[in-house]
Amino acid sequence: MKPAEHYILNQSEPFKTILLHLQMLIESTIPSVELLYKYKIPFYYISNRPFCYLNANKGYVDVGFWNAGHITVHLEHMTTAGRKVMKSLRYKSIDEINETVLIEVLQNAYLVKDKKFYK
Repeated sequence: MKPAEHYILNQSEPFKTILLHLQMLIESTIPSVELLYKYKIPFYYISNRPFCYLNANKGYVDVGFWNAGHITVHLEHMTTAGRKVMKSLRYKSIDEINETVLIEVLQNAYLVKDKKFYK
């Protein structure tokens, strides 16, 4: 088993269910992503460049975006939580996941990125 998959499957509930659902949504929305294990968490890469990550931490799951400065949609749903560059969507339960918001943020992050960055 790959380390990123091991991370997800070894989380306690409800985090395991949240992470599995997010994994399915991310991979079906942006098929070109590659799930790796970086910085001790599951990290999605596109063309060997960081795209977003999953982190179960302190009672919630973060979907963090590496190049968040380019995201222009649903900013009211995102948190910076003291970070200067990265923004994330946070979920404490599976019911909190608004799939439309997540998918639109993923698509926006993918489309507005610097095309050269991911080539």
